[in-house]
Amino acid sequence: MKNKILTSISTIMLFIPWTIFPLRSFDWALESPAAEIIIFSYAAFMIFSGIFSIFAYTKGKAKSKLMQVCVAINSTYAVGAIAIIGTSVYGLING
Repeated sequence: MKNKILTSISTIMLFIPWTIFPLRSFDWALESPAAEIIIFSYAAFMIFSGIFSIFAYTKGKAKSKLMQVCVAINSTYAVGAIAIIGTSVYGLING
């Protein structure tokens, strides 16, 4: 039962980062303070979902095929989010 719950949560986490596209269709979401907040919030969630999926797979022993797919995709999201944050911080420092 625990494995199914962990797999379900990881599967739901696959689709949440894609909700940024309809959100960014609003004009207020493209303005400076809101845009940074949205991007950093999504990046933080993507890093969290990658870490959660890895721990659920290793420590939670949820080793189904679907969980393997979730770990691969959420880990890719996490690496991309770290790159986004790194690029943004580098841009802020070097102004």
